[in-house]
Amino acid sequence: MILTHQGHTPQIHATAYVAPTATVCGQVTIGPHCRIMHGAQLVAEGGSIAIGEACIVMENAVIRSTARHLTAIGNFCLVGPQAHLVGCTVEDEVFIATGAAIFHGARLGKGSEVRINGIVHLRTHLPAGAFVPIGWVAVGDPIQILAPDQHDKIWALQQPLNFPLFVYGLERTELTMEKLTRGLADALIDHRDDTAVL
Repeated sequence: MILTHQGHTPQIHATAYVAPTATVCGQVTIGPHCRIMHGAQLVAEGGSIAIGEACIVMENAVIRSTARHLTAIGNFCLVGPQAHLVGCTVEDEVFIATGAAIFHGARLGKGSEVRINGIVHLRTHLPAGAFVPIGWVAVGDPIQILAPDQHDKIWALQQPLNFPLFVYGLERTELTMEKLTRGLADALIDHRDDTAVL
């Protein structure tokens, strides 16, 4: 389904293919020869999503942007099934495997890989040609790549990156689930005015 959002209609190159069960919503640009497969969700909520040439977005992947965090994917990239990307920059020729998660402000360098269920945390830079092993977590800039059982080390690196402030504009000291959900609900209400284009 192709939807307008906040007055923006997705721009899809004539040579691209969007599966009929995929959703493309808002200020999304899909480049030539891209393939957006069944169940994929590309939702631009106040900020843009730009996808370059010959990118593949596999089944049930989610790519999002927000007003604070745009998403840009270069050329010849593959986003695997059930991967989740939000507010990040992905350079050319990047492989993002099944179930991977790439967070706000992250940057994946050319030719890098995030393997199955790998995580690249917010504000983290994965250098060109580097990879995140299966299930591991990349945090920071300069980057550290840690096994998922190293929670204390991951948290020590992640805490100063200040997820609540960077993503939601809320200081950790004032963060409550009520404030978070009310603010997010206010931002998402714009979707009630979305209009189906196709």
